[in-house]
Amino acid sequence: MSNSIGHNLLHQSLLCSPVLEHQSKLNSSGIPAISLFQAATINQVARKSPISTKFYGTNLKARKPKLAMGSRRSASINPRAVLAVDPASEQVAGKFNLDGNIELQVTVSAPTSESIRLVNIQVSYGSDSLLLHWGGIHDRKENWVLPPRQPDGTKNYKNRALRTPFVNSGSSSYLKIEIDDASIQAIEFLILDEARNKWFKNNGQNFHVKLPMRKNIQNVSVPEDLVQIQSYLRWERKGKQIYTPEQEKEEYEAARTELLEEVARGISIEDLRARLAKKNGHENKEPSVHAMKNKIPEDLVQIQSYIRWEKAGKPNYSPDEQLREFEEARKELQSELEKGVSLDEIQKKITKGEIQTKVSKQLKTKKYYRVDRIQRKKRDLMQLLNKNVAKPVEKHAISVEPKALTAIELFAKAREEQDGGSVLQKKIYKLAGKELLVLVTKPAGRTKIHLATDFKEPVTVHWALSKKGGEWLAPPSTVLPPGSVSLDGAAETELRSGSSSDLPYQVQSVEIEIEEGSFVGMPFVLVCGGNWIKDQGGDFYVDLGYRSKQVQKDAGDGNGTAKALLDKIAKMESEAQKSFMHRFNIAADLMEQAKDAGELGLAGILVWMRFMATRQLVWNKNYNVKPREISKAQDRLTDNLQNIYKSHPEYRELLRMIMSTVGRGGEGDVGQRIRDEILVIQRNNDCKGGMMEEWHQKLHNNTSPDDVVICQALIDHIKSDFDISVYWKTLNDNGITKERLLSYDRAIHNEPNFRRDQKNGLLRDLGNYMRTLKAVHSGADLESAVTNCMGYRSEGQGFMVGVQINPIPNLPSGFPELLQFAVEHVEDKNVEALLEGLLEARQDIRPLLSKSNERLKDLLFLDIALESTVRTAIERGYEELSNAGPEKIMYFITLVLENLALSSDDNEDLIYCLKGWNDALSMSKSESDKWALYAKSVLDRTRLALYSKADWYQRVLQPSAEYLGSLLGVDQWAVNIFTEEIVRAGSAAALSLLLNRLDPVLRKTANLGSWQVISPVEVVGYVAVVDELIAVQDKTYDRPTILVARHVKGEEEIPDGTVAVLTPDMPDVLSHVSVRARNCKVCFATCFDPNVLADLQANEGKMLRLKPTSADVVYSEVKESELAFSSSTNLKEDGASPSLTLVKKQFAGRYAITSEEFTSEMVGAKSRNIAYLKGKVPSWVGIPTSVALPFGVFEKVLSDNINKAVVEKLQPLKKKLKQEENSALKEIRETVLQLAAPPQLVQELKTKMLSSGIPWPGDEGEQRWQQAWMAIKKVWASKWNERAYFSTRKIKLDHDYLCMAVLVQEIINADYAFVIHTTNPSSGDSSEIYTEVVKGLGETLVGAYPGRALSFVCKKSDLDSPLVLGYPSKPIGLFIRRSIIFRSDSNGEDLEGYAGAGLYDSVPMDEEEKVVLDYTHDPLITDANFRQSILSSIARAGSAIEELYGSAQDIEGVVRDGKIYVVQTRPQM
Repeated sequence: MSNSIGHNLLHQSLLCSPVLEHQSKLNSSGIPAISLFQAATINQVARKSPISTKFYGTNLKARKPKLAMGSRRSASINPRAVLAVDPASEQVAGKFNLDGNIELQVTVSAPTSESIRLVNIQVSYGSDSLLLHWGGIHDRKENWVLPPRQPDGTKNYKNRALRTPFVNSGSSSYLKIEIDDASIQAIEFLILDEARNKWFKNNGQNFHVKLPMRKNIQNVSVPEDLVQIQSYLRWERKGKQIYTPEQEKEEYEAARTELLEEVARGISIEDLRARLAKKNGHENKEPSVHAMKNKIPEDLVQIQSYIRWEKAGKPNYSPDEQLREFEEARKELQSELEKGVSLDEIQKKITKGEIQTKVSKQLKTKKYYRVDRIQRKKRDLMQLLNKNVAKPVEKHAISVEPKALTAIELFAKAREEQDGGSVLQKKIYKLAGKELLVLVTKPAGRTKIHLATDFKEPVTVHWALSKKGGEWLAPPSTVLPPGSVSLDGAAETELRSGSSSDLPYQVQSVEIEIEEGSFVGMPFVLVCGGNWIKDQGGDFYVDLGYRSKQVQKDAGDGNGTAKALLDKIAKMESEAQKSFMHRFNIAADLMEQAKDAGELGLAGILVWMRFMATRQLVWNKNYNVKPREISKAQDRLTDNLQNIYKSHPEYRELLRMIMSTVGRGGEGDVGQRIRDEILVIQRNNDCKGGMMEEWHQKLHNNTSPDDVVICQALIDHIKSDFDISVYWKTLNDNGITKERLLSYDRAIHNEPNFRRDQKNGLLRDLGNYMRTLKAVHSGADLESAVTNCMGYRSEGQGFMVGVQINPIPNLPSGFPELLQFAVEHVEDKNVEALLEGLLEARQDIRPLLSKSNERLKDLLFLDIALESTVRTAIERGYEELSNAGPEKIMYFITLVLENLALSSDDNEDLIYCLKGWNDALSMSKSESDKWALYAKSVLDRTRLALYSKADWYQRVLQPSAEYLGSLLGVDQWAVNIFTEEIVRAGSAAALSLLLNRLDPVLRKTANLGSWQVISPVEVVGYVAVVDELIAVQDKTYDRPTILVARHVKGEEEIPDGTVAVLTPDMPDVLSHVSVRARNCKVCFATCFDPNVLADLQANEGKMLRLKPTSADVVYSEVKESELAFSSSTNLKEDGASPSLTLVKKQFAGRYAITSEEFTSEMVGAKSRNIAYLKGKVPSWVGIPTSVALPFGVFEKVLSDNINKAVVEKLQPLKKKLKQEENSALKEIRETVLQLAAPPQLVQELKTKMLSSGIPWPGDEGEQRWQQAWMAIKKVWASKWNERAYFSTRKIKLDHDYLCMAVLVQEIINADYAFVIHTTNPSSGDSSEIYTEVVKGLGETLVGAYPGRALSFVCKKSDLDSPLVLGYPSKPIGLFIRRSIIFRSDSNGEDLEGYAGAGLYDSVPMDEEEKVVLDYTHDPLITDANFRQSILSSIARAGSAIEELYGSAQDIEGVVRDGKIYVVQTRPQM
């Protein structure tokens, strides 16, 4: 119910003296002219005040007086079942004979002292299923009136009638109701025996019973102030419901009628006023004042009160202070009147501010913002840090046994397999414990409709066909199944039982075959045991317009979901569909189970609630529930959510999303509804193309106030009978031209083009949608949340007076002013100041959200509203950025990133991105020449953070959406885009758009171009687009192929036949896939420009020539004839397998050796090279001490008797592998890990490690040795990892001949790790060194860790001048305690012409710790002198080692406390 009339007005009216001469003025329509602000006297005419004023918040409000317009609405009806009436007052209204011996008698009573008419209906027919199908009749109206309050058990039937059950008393049934609405002149009804589907009528018509009316009240009137009080009392009596404006008018008139009847009975106005004052808790103590009041019009008093309030500094008055202010304003005007000044003159003096006013200036709360902009507080961003990561729940806690298929599901599966064609529609209805299947398939160009049920009794289908909706046409004889009976406009076909030999279950079914395109639908009902079986009271309907349908996927096994919970939800959905009350109560009951199921359990609740919010589930199934019951159920649900929010911080993000979906009144996050409801409009009205699709895309991209105008233009266009000029007039009148429509990021090119049959549906849906758009762009959702937290008093319209919501205590200082600033600026075109205010409010409220507070729920809804308003404001602000410089875009990025971080459970990466952007802004303002290069690294990292966020949504939400969606029959399109819509609705999507806008600016400023070329090879090939390179790495292409791969991690193999790999991902230049590309002469490049990448993807299947340079890739289409010569050389070079052989190594009799014993027969090149470096490199380059388990040790261990069982397991697995059963690889690795260590190996390894100064793990206990032994076995097992196995198979290496030594080194706990190529691999320039550096251990550099390393080049002629090419964007660094690493060193890693390095695993004894990196405190980034020193030292080490070997080297090393260590080197491939 709307709240806009001040609490003060109620007090005013209660304190007024009786005004007997008051009459309701009638306007030209004969309707009472109700103005709450005009003088209460018959002689005064309503005057329009020249001043329009408004008090906000808890303050006074004055309005322009208005005359009530429109048709007078009747009061509401309030019938309810009763048990007895006074027989003396009854009169028989009618007796009727029903169906022979059944008698019906209706008696009614005259209005009682409380204006209630009683209706007593009795039937000589005993039945538990007898219903009264009824409604009320207003004067000269045929449509039935449905009262808002109904007797117990009453149900709303299609919003056209009520159905109330009779009370069975043996041989008869009775029902007694009462009606207290004087405007109801009669009731009409029918009687239905629901069990027999039998109707009792009055000779084919409705029973009509006139009700006695109280006479002689039409000439009586009551003062409007008393009507207001009575209206308020009625509203309070009914539980303070939320009324629509129409309901509010009806209630107001009902209050008037009640008072009129009392006056007609002889009660005086004075007595009436006294009684109402007493009822409302007030006594009339100042009658003398009222004589004065009558002389001053109320509208002038309120305006003068407003002026006093303004002069006092707009203080927050209490209700008593408001009354006092009204009296003071009245006295001031009365004083003028007593001086002889006329009312007209007083009005003019008020307008000019000439009335003498004495007010005390109130002390204002100190504001910390200017009128146009707030001053943001300086905060430590680390105070925002959240590291609340949900732990996985044990699988048994959320898993259940697979549910056996029902007979109907088995039947459906068999028919789908039998027909073989596509399934166009599939739905299973639940009917009183039984099931009905509707399955539509399309085999061989004909449409088959299968109906099947598991009813035991015989079932007949009564059916027809339709060429348009709602039509029943007799089916042609050619489509009738055998045994069918043709009827007038329909047919009947008995379902046949399936034989036990046909199916292992018993169902009844029928198959109907229809020619394609001849009909659009098939309506039907079932007949069983003489009863009609319908779909919720209506016909079943099979939609054959399958063009827009998507087949509902099978539910699957529910992997990745809280399956037990989702199964329970699906089981209870039929109950939940009854009303919001049922749904919210069920959800509240399930919250404990959802919490116990962890992240996936709450994800299941979110998916369910969002399916509800997007109207994929039934909201109300003819079930009447009082608004306060819905509110109570919703409060219960949100209370449960609030409690979990307090106790489980790791689930807060999901809980916020659930709350925003549920909302306070089932309405949800209004900003999200913009996105959801446009899809509903398109679906409901079949308007998915053209202008509506373009508008849909714009709304998803950046909704703005323009959308309100566009929506209004569409409504005007449709109302004008589709006059397109009206559409353009509405747009142009509101400043939207065709050019503006084309200027949107998602332009609108087309004009609306609707069909006439869409008119009513579009007007209905667009009208509803307009309210959603206005709610967002007027800040209505924010205002309600603000009001709920700040307190709400003395506001209201009509009779909504005296409502009070207490403010939340202990809010931060200045917080109310901050919220007021946000509300007042919510519609600003330039949104920067608004965004600052919203985020400052979120920052202020944040500490309160982590504390216990009985009003925590209200604070959460406020924070959700603030977050949502930031999203919609930033979308509106895109236009502001059209011509903005990079600094402005970066600043907007920080604002959106802050909004996202404030809503995330685990926001560490986001916080460090935010700090990076702040540094980038500072660098740009200081005119640093590296600011754009640094900002690009922060941008890349921010993108990775968004990808990670999207992946989390996909992993947590999508499986539940698919499983539950299938169980509930949700439209497949809604399931498919579930996670996508979640992502697009949040700040992450807005942030991504800003990054896309900034990226080309940074690339241009930093001279980066659109490409990073990793392997510059000119090629010709056919374009193929793949999602992930890893998914096709084992594939062989039979023609030269240019792969455009959306995702490349860095550890993949390049498929045979591939001549180029192009990707938007950013693998390191020195990653495995990069090295492999250069070695195999495959063109490999990263494309930063999404438009260029989209163009390449659009060329799928075409043949292109790629001409890469060091910083660009030029491509062009070529003819088939050009391919033969252009690519033949490339294919011969790249496609021919190198002729390589391995020499099998033998066990040399020693389990462990020191570095002095390293030879080619004992260890691989990795170990030998590290031994060679010792004593030969400069003293400032450290070389770690090493020992090794030489070649043949693995085979020796395997042959030991203690591992006989392991050998027996491995033999069949190796046979499977030779038969190309690649799944055996994983089983072999797992089996190798079962090896036991021979005692001699343990003793020898201990001796060699201790003699070399490497600590022996066993000295710390047996468990530490077992950790070391497991690491050794993992190195051996990596011989069978997929990447290595497929790689050796491609070049036809004998895998059995591949031997693995293990290099043992003490780990240096690195500050930084690096990889040096002493010849630039991208350009081939041997005069410069190329290096990549990461923070922590080097595994993030050579492994599949996202993001870029710091990269630099250094001329060998000037090693003191390293040039940074790119700053780091890797979010993760690896760090480890003092430990030992076991490195793979095979005889197949460094063969000439084959890049085997990195194929096998190096395993540390202890697990590395993953640390989210903060580069803003890293001296390598922030300290230019430190950076120059470290990078120069790394370059010098590379140059010295290259000089030592006399050839280009690939070198790995680390930096610890400024010292350089080299851990391995190999020839650069």
